[in-house]
Amino acid sequence: MLRLEVFHHLFAAAAEEMGAALQRSAFSPNIKERRDFSCALFDSEGALIANAPHMPVHLGSMGASVRAVIAANAGEMRRGRAWMLNAPYAGGTHLPDVTVVSPVFTGDEAMPAFFVASRAHHADIGGVTPGSMPPASRTINEEGVLFDNFLLLDGGAIREQALRERLATGPWPARNPGQNVADLKAQVAANARGIAELEALIARTGRDAVVRYMGHVQDNAEACVREVIGRLGDGHMRYEMDDGSAIEVAVTVDRERRSAVVDFAGTSTQRPGNFNAPFAVCTAAVLYVFRTLVNADFPLNEGCLRPLTIRVERGSMLNPVPPAAVVAGNVETSQCIVDTLFGALGVLAASQGTMNNFTFGDAGHQYYETIAGGSGAGPTFDGASGVQTHMTNSRLTDPEVLESRHPVLVREFRYRRGSGGAGAHRGGDGLVRAIRFRAPMMIAVLSNHRRIAPFGLAGGSAGATGVNRLLRKNGDARVLPACVAEHVEAGDELVIETPGGGGFG
Repeated sequence: MLRLEVFHHLFAAAAEEMGAALQRSAFSPNIKERRDFSCALFDSEGALIANAPHMPVHLGSMGASVRAVIAANAGEMRRGRAWMLNAPYAGGTHLPDVTVVSPVFTGDEAMPAFFVASRAHHADIGGVTPGSMPPASRTINEEGVLFDNFLLLDGGAIREQALRERLATGPWPARNPGQNVADLKAQVAANARGIAELEALIARTGRDAVVRYMGHVQDNAEACVREVIGRLGDGHMRYEMDDGSAIEVAVTVDRERRSAVVDFAGTSTQRPGNFNAPFAVCTAAVLYVFRTLVNADFPLNEGCLRPLTIRVERGSMLNPVPPAAVVAGNVETSQCIVDTLFGALGVLAASQGTMNNFTFGDAGHQYYETIAGGSGAGPTFDGASGVQTHMTNSRLTDPEVLESRHPVLVREFRYRRGSGGAGAHRGGDGLVRAIRFRAPMMIAVLSNHRRIAPFGLAGGSAGATGVNRLLRKNGDARVLPACVAEHVEAGDELVIETPGGGGFG
C-alpha cells in the first residue's frame, strides 16, 4: 500500500510539472493568469491515469480525445509528433478548449507506451463573437475553427505555417493567430515536460513497474468508488434550466455488486441553441461527482468510472449529434448535471450552477473569464462564498494585469451578501463584479440561473438568482438576459451579480 501511495504522488507530480511548464510558457492571460488549462497522463489505451488539480470538466473528458487520436493514427505514431484537436464530437468540450496529445515511447519500442496531454482554453479560436463564446450560436461552425486530428508537431518541430493557414479558414477565422501559436507552443512544452518526467520515472523504477502501478492506481480508484456506492441509495431528480430545458437523472444502486446505473432518460432533446453538452462532458460531470464522494487521496482516473454505467440517449442535450452548437454545454450544462446528480443523491444543495462566462473583445483584444459564486450547503457544513464551483477551477486575472493588457477598469469586485440560501446550513454567497470599458468592444455573457434559483435541500432555501446589468455612460441602465451579446462604448459598464448556493436543512 505504501508503494501504491508513492506512485500516486509520482504520477500526480508529473502532471503538476506539466501544468507549471504550461503556465510559465503561455502568452494569454486566460492561460497564464487564470490557469484555464489541464494536464494529465494516460496509459497506452488512452485511459486517464493521473492529473494535476486543474479543471474537472477537462480532466474527465480528455481521455476521449486521446483515444480519438489513437484511433485516427494507427501506424502513424512517431517520436517527435503531437496532434491537436478541439472537436466536441471527438472528446472535446467546446472549441476554445484545444487539446495537444503526445505519444510517449520507451526504449526502441515502435508503439507508444503512454500518452501525455494538455488542454487549454484559448482566448479566441474564431467564431461570430470575439472570445469564441457566442451566446446565440446555433451550429458548431459559428463557434470557431474546428481542429480534428491535426498534426501539430512533426519531427520535433511545430508545423506553424500549416497551423496558421488552418486558423485562417472558415467564415469566422481566429482573430489573433499569433496568440494561438504562442499558447500552443506552451502546450507542446508542457507535454515535453510530461514526457521527460515519465522517462525519469522509468529510469528510476523500470518500465514494468510504471505500467503495473498505472493499473494499480485505477484498481484502487475503482475499489474506493465501489465502497462509496455501497453506502448510497437510489435517487431521482429533474432540474429545469433558464431556457426551459431540463436535466433528469435516475441513479439505481446495486448494493451487492457495488455498482450504479446513472440514467439520464427524460432529459431534454438536443437544443437549437448552444447548451448541448457533448457526451464526454456528461461523462466528466458524472466522474467528478462520484470522485468527490470518496474521502481518500488519489488522483482522478479512469478507474472511478468502472463501477458506473452511464446511459444517455443519442440526440439528447447531453449527447448531441453534429452540427449542434455546444459552447455553453461545456461551461453551463456541465454545472447543472453535477447539481442534479448531487440533488438526486441527497448529499448537497445546488451551487451557483453557472460559470457566469464573460468575454469581451475586438480585432486586437480578446479576453474570457468565469466568475465565482456561492457553493451549496451540505448536511454538516455551510456553503462557501465567492468560489469557483464544481466543473471549473480557474482563477481570475489580477486587476493590474487585466487593466494593463486590455482597455478596461475593474470598478467593483465584492461579495454579494445575503445571496446564499437560508437553512440549518446556509448556502454560500455570490459575488458582484463590475467592469468599465475604456474603448468600444463587443461583450458577451453566457450564464444560467437568472430565472431558476439554485435549489436548497432537506428544507433549505434556494440561493438567489444571478443578475446581469448594463450601465450606459449616458445613465441608461437595463437588466440583460442570461445569454446576450452587446456592443459597448467607452464609459459603459457591465455588472454581473452571481448566484448564491442553496441552503441545507
